[in-house]
Amino acid sequence: MKLVGVSGALAGGKTSVAVGSVLAAARHLDSSIDTELIDLRDYEIDFAAGLPLAAYNEDTWNVVKKIQSADFLVFGTPIYQASLTGALKNLFDHLPEHAFRNKVTGMVATGLTEKHFLVLEYHLGSILSYFKGLIPTDNVFILNDYFDPETDEIMDKRMMERIRKMAEEMIDLQRGLMNRD
Repeated sequence: MKLVGVSGALAGGKTSVAVGSVLAAARHLDSSIDTELIDLRDYEIDFAAGLPLAAYNEDTWNVVKKIQSADFLVFGTPIYQASLTGALKNLFDHLPEHAFRNKVTGMVATGLTEKHFLVLEYHLGSILSYFKGLIPTDNVFILNDYFDPETDEIMDKRMMERIRKMAEEMIDLQRGLMNRD
């Protein structure tokens, strides 16, 4: 199985660390899982203009193909203005309507205030559902205070346990989807 993580932040490292932590937890639970982190800071994704994918640059094409070839995915975003990043939304605009059919699509978000934890459930979750993704119940919101200010590593053991539980649920759900008749 291939698990692809997408960090939707264009600035800072917390979201990438959070998504990477989910990938690491999945590999720890099952070493046969192949993982890949797509950090949008490393790509020049064209602005979606309703054109066929072939009309966009190589980075856009490659990222969309990596997402489509994944067995399951985890998406991460910092919460800005009570929403996901525009960069992540732009990436979604390049995907076909059924991009996540039969795929588990986990969510992790970082934010400055606990008031933003519902963005996962009511905003990002609805987007993933539109694409027919199966959303696990153990998604994770991490306050910025839980990161080391110098290294951006997650310091809170409870958050790391929640990340592990999310990875475990994602693996179990994806195996179940793949083993259906």
